[in-house]
Amino acid sequence: MASPTQPPLPEPRGPISDAVLTALRRAPGPIQQPNLAVDDALADDDLQLALYCCYELHYRSFRGVDPYWEWNPNLIAARERLEYLFEDSLRESLPAETVAPPEVEATLRELVAEDDGPPLARTLERRAGIERFREFVVHRSAYQLKEADPHSWAVPRLSGRPKEALVEVQADEYGGGRPGRMHATLFANAMHELGLDSAYGAYLDRIPGSTLATVNLMSLFGLHRRLRGAIVGHLAVFEMTSPGPNGRYARGLRRLGLGGAATEFFDEHVEADAVHEAIAAHDLAGGLAHLEPELAGDIVFGARSLLMLEARFAGAILQAWDAGRSSLLVPLGIHARHELVAAGGGGA
Repeated sequence: MASPTQPPLPEPRGPISDAVLTALRRAPGPIQQPNLAVDDALADDDLQLALYCCYELHYRSFRGVDPYWEWNPNLIAARERLEYLFEDSLRESLPAETVAPPEVEATLRELVAEDDGPPLARTLERRAGIERFREFVVHRSAYQLKEADPHSWAVPRLSGRPKEALVEVQADEYGGGRPGRMHATLFANAMHELGLDSAYGAYLDRIPGSTLATVNLMSLFGLHRRLRGAIVGHLAVFEMTSPGPNGRYARGLRRLGLGGAATEFFDEHVEADAVHEAIAAHDLAGGLAHLEPELAGDIVFGARSLLMLEARFAGAILQAWDAGRSSLLVPLGIHARHELVAAGGGGA
């Protein structure tokens, strides 16, 4: 029986996602292996949607999809090809370096200090109108409505102080057991206040590959034990870079006359992540490098991957806005095809 929280399958964006989605619409079995020739694997709409849909089977899945697809060997084989291309592109885009385990925490702090990605947070703080804010929130909904879940895959793969530190951070992300305080719930509340649909996956057909890549990165790292160092490095820098931008988002919303539920999610991250960043950098990342020295390089790789894809994500949004167009594949206010079909409109 389908869960009421499961979104519908999205529309394909090319032959890669078409092969995956065509398979998911029928009973588990063979799957066509498409040609993976793409210009930019780190942002390609077709490839990133296909990979996202493969990963989503491990989260909420999709309405009407047979649950046996999750571990179907044919689909796993197809996903593996997508993952290899994605990971290879990441590694080719980043410097190969050797980091001594005692230097991991300092290296992460240096990366954060030197990061000067596109000024998306400053733009939202100082001059973006409400429609730009709504677009930004739609982009972020691909992750924030399942916030913390990809990083939680690492819990059973760690031990000792790093595991304790991860659980400490994750417990806060899930609201510490307090009803209604889970960060994903706070984000859904913010979406509601901004007049957006807070249903899980509601905007998938609008979200471009450059955004989906930031979410797929977490799933790639989290779902593979061999990449446990990378997911730890990702989370550490995720927490270390969170308070500043979230403070800017909150101030931007208040500039537009919004507060309460619209800003609570962002305010919460300013306060919580100021505490988390020390735990994540020292006890989690530094602790893992001490406990498993062979993972030091992977920890830094995960951190660098996050910073690179976030910069590309922000740059793509600002480039669209500077050109006077929507940063979404389908602008808000225009129905995506599956919405038209659900409403009885559209057509073949």
